[in-house]
Amino acid sequence: MTTRLDSPPTRVRAHSSGAPRRRYPGRRLRLFQVLMILSLVTLVARLVMIQVVDHAHYAALSVAQVRRNIVTTALRAGIYDRYGQVLAVSRPTSLVLADDFQIAHPAVEARAMSPVVDVSVTKLRRLLSEKNGYVIVNNQLSLAAGHRLAAMAFPGIVVENSSVRLYPNGPVATSLLGGINSSGVGTAGLEYTYQHVLAGQSGITRAYVSTSGINLPSSYSAVVRKAVPGVGLELSLDTALQFVTERVLAHQIAATRAVTGVAVMMDVKTGQILADASLVNTKTPAGPLGPIPAWGQSVGVPGIEQTISNLPFTQAYEPGSVFKVVTFSAALQDGIVTPNTVLTIPSGVMVGGRYFHDAEPHGLIHYTATQVLAYSSNIGTYEIANRLGESRLLAQVQRLGFGQMTGVNLPGETAGLLVNAANWYASDMGALPIGQVDAVPPIQVLDAFNAIANGGVFVSPQIVRGYVEPNGKVTPAPAASRHRVVSAAVDATLVHMLQKVVLYGTGVNAIIPGYTVAGKTGTSNVPYPGKDLLLPGAFDATFVGFAPANAPVLSMIVMLERPETTIYGGSAAAPVFQQVMSYALHHYDIPASGAIVHPLPGNAGIGSDVT
Repeated sequence: MTTRLDSPPTRVRAHSSGAPRRRYPGRRLRLFQVLMILSLVTLVARLVMIQVVDHAHYAALSVAQVRRNIVTTALRAGIYDRYGQVLAVSRPTSLVLADDFQIAHPAVEARAMSPVVDVSVTKLRRLLSEKNGYVIVNNQLSLAAGHRLAAMAFPGIVVENSSVRLYPNGPVATSLLGGINSSGVGTAGLEYTYQHVLAGQSGITRAYVSTSGINLPSSYSAVVRKAVPGVGLELSLDTALQFVTERVLAHQIAATRAVTGVAVMMDVKTGQILADASLVNTKTPAGPLGPIPAWGQSVGVPGIEQTISNLPFTQAYEPGSVFKVVTFSAALQDGIVTPNTVLTIPSGVMVGGRYFHDAEPHGLIHYTATQVLAYSSNIGTYEIANRLGESRLLAQVQRLGFGQMTGVNLPGETAGLLVNAANWYASDMGALPIGQVDAVPPIQVLDAFNAIANGGVFVSPQIVRGYVEPNGKVTPAPAASRHRVVSAAVDATLVHMLQKVVLYGTGVNAIIPGYTVAGKTGTSNVPYPGKDLLLPGAFDATFVGFAPANAPVLSMIVMLERPETTIYGGSAAAPVFQQVMSYALHHYDIPASGAIVHPLPGNAGIGSDVT
């Protein structure tokens, strides 16, 4: 074959997998620009939704994170005695708080603030350097100093309104007044019972605060609702008489080594309580009945303190012979006996399988009903009660106010524990008339005797006699309820018989020179808690009475729980009555009878009233 040298060469296209492809940079750039525009449009749309469409919603959420409605406590109202003397009062103060995260120079601010907040520079510098966001610098700063501090506008420092509760008379009447906690809420006594009255109505202040609760810099506060001050209490209490009652009672508790002691004095006509003492001896072991909580402050006699619970209203006990007023008032009212009725009295008697006896052994004796009461004969009282019968006896217990709440409403008040027809045992006919079986608080015993002093008309006890408005106006409390328990004639007879208890009976230590006194003693065994037996060697001593007996004005009860040096109502409790009542009669300028009063011949032994 012949090859043509002048023919063009054949071209061959090379194919290789590793050869680079042609790129298009303009297309990718345009795609990126489109995506950016879409993102920007989406972002703008979202911003429009947030800033325009949903603005109000998100603005509210934003503000809610720092805006707080702060409750502002109203100024707690005061408590006053019957003459307007202050017993409890709240003093307005300034509360100084610090958000130490906002404080850049603690040492500088400490030096500047120290003279105003009354805190040393060293302590203040330490407080402002804690870095916990909420520090109480001073919670009792005066209002003037608080206003001066607020005007200085320290960063991170907030001044708020506060108050401190003061009791100007120290521990006087603390068991009745009670107290408040750190939040300003009543926890005991009248402070607790009348919390809603004294505290007033809280207000609301709107403020902008940090997460730690401190106002934000340059923010302002607005009052949404003003706080309404509380309403004060005007008590029937007489501070001077209260002090004397507590001091005399305290000395007697210490002298007899009693566990507790109570003393209450009442205005016969109105039922208003003039003095209410409730004390505990912290040096005497409480024994199986358990300790009595106290406030921890002496009343002026070593070891004697105010009780937290007001024992005249909260402590039920078997009253013993003072309860015999139930039997005698009912028997006289129904004509069962007269003061001169003669009864034949053995030393003891079996009733329902139980043996009852007089405190002192004796043979067969003959006493008039007056002598039975004056000498406090248990068996003589049983003889009268047996003639009266169960139903009339129980009815008189109710009429005299036993087993019923007083209406004073002190915390922990007890109505007592009483037997009734449904749980009556045959032996109760011997026990109830002499003050066993039924357990009652001392105030109910006083109420019963006050009814006898008041001409036979029962009047409910009262401690709050008025309400003091913030403007100073006093609104009287409603008058105490009243009802008749015995006729006026029978009452006069019983008063005469109760005078004999003091003149020649077991109550001679209650005699007050120049005045006639009527009353009754009681010395009662103490039941062992949770067991059907008595606490060995333990007795409660009581005296209750009124004066002047010819025209009664004041009534009073004194009860000492488990005294040791002398156990009898006539020797442990009656002397307290004598001293305090003597002071009160002169304190209120009550005219004396002018008679020379002294024990009559043939007086009984002090210990014959033991039940």
